[in-house]
Amino acid sequence: MIIHTVKQGQSVVMIAREYGVPVSRIITDNFLSDPGKLTVGEDLIIRFPSVSYTVKGGDTLFGIADAYGVTVNSLYRNNPFLNGSPAIVPGQVITVVGEDPLYNRQVSLNGYVYPFIDRTVLRRTLPYLTYLSIFTYGIRADGSLISPAGSDEELIRIAGEYGTIPLLMLTSLTDEGKFSNELVSRILNDTELGDRVIENIIEILESHSYGGIDVDFEYIGAEGKDAYVEFLKRLSEALDGRFLLFVSLAPKSRADQMGILYEGHDYRAIGEIADKTLVMTYEWGYTFGPPNAVSPIPEVKRVLDYAVSEIPRDKILSGIPNYGYDWPLPYVKGETKAQTLTNTEAVEQAYEKQAEIRYDEVKSAPNYNYYDRPTSFDDAVEHIVWFENARSCDALLRLINEYDIAGSGVWNIMNYFPALWLTANAQFNIKKAE
Repeated sequence: MIIHTVKQGQSVVMIAREYGVPVSRIITDNFLSDPGKLTVGEDLIIRFPSVSYTVKGGDTLFGIADAYGVTVNSLYRNNPFLNGSPAIVPGQVITVVGEDPLYNRQVSLNGYVYPFIDRTVLRRTLPYLTYLSIFTYGIRADGSLISPAGSDEELIRIAGEYGTIPLLMLTSLTDEGKFSNELVSRILNDTELGDRVIENIIEILESHSYGGIDVDFEYIGAEGKDAYVEFLKRLSEALDGRFLLFVSLAPKSRADQMGILYEGHDYRAIGEIADKTLVMTYEWGYTFGPPNAVSPIPEVKRVLDYAVSEIPRDKILSGIPNYGYDWPLPYVKGETKAQTLTNTEAVEQAYEKQAEIRYDEVKSAPNYNYYDRPTSFDDAVEHIVWFENARSCDALLRLINEYDIAGSGVWNIMNYFPALWLTANAQFNIKKAE
């Protein structure tokens, strides 16, 4: 696999000739909605399959997989245009075997999802996922749980079709749709209430056929650190090895890091209890903060340096963002608010605004500036956009091997970003429950 960065004047046809690959493959692999609109600085994935097969009348995807000794999931990963569906038609060229993975090891990938995800996007993504964390169950004051806004049962069923393990995600979301630190504090400090929550968790895990739980309690504060560990211990005992326990962690770079986001998460103690931890290595660039890459590599590495000193490496998943931000300039603390956009939208906007995409080699992230002119040049507002592209995803995924950790977790998978999944597929073998 090669990551090609578009240069001034280049077209898809020119790029295909340069690498000796079909134009159609570049278009379908990169999900180019309009191949005639390439942006200077845009990344394109160029793949070189080892074994291809042209579909004939009477063929089935399962039959092709069986004939070549590969899994159907691997065919889905190598052919994202199939959208995770076994439907094929004569004349289609199927990549049966891609290039050898860059690293000869299996890794775990987790994706976070809301129940209202477009089902085509879900099915297209699930072949790449070991786990699927469904956002989110909340908690009431009496310890009962609030179901996600939508059917988690359908997502659980679909995940099972792809050998992906569904995880119940638990947060402090209330009936009012807000996250309550006060409620978390009550649960952690009232053993009876905490045990009631645990009982309700077990009941839903069993009745909904979940494979485990992903606990994401944030802003606990130093005063709740020990109580949180005790709650997780009791939860782990109740799970009794029948279900997995994942715990999401704030991105700490040292044990004594100050701030309510960090002080309540004891990496070492939680790492001893959890089956896996998801270190949330994103949001250095965020909605109300100053412009920055969402996951600048130097910051991510500082967190992972600390994480591997406290938690077994095979229990660590690093976070990867699947989105970007658009900030109006100049940035004014307390006033400026960035708009979220998908990585695909970021590239489309760069084309629309005729902005050249740059790549920050230190932060390993793309960005560009543009001017928004509502009425006249005098009203022009400068913007800066930071997002993810193939090179930044490649850099974040390579950290899995560099730190010898279990894998990564993607927040979130609501929008399909081909570069992320093709890069992951090119680097690793992905663990599945099949």
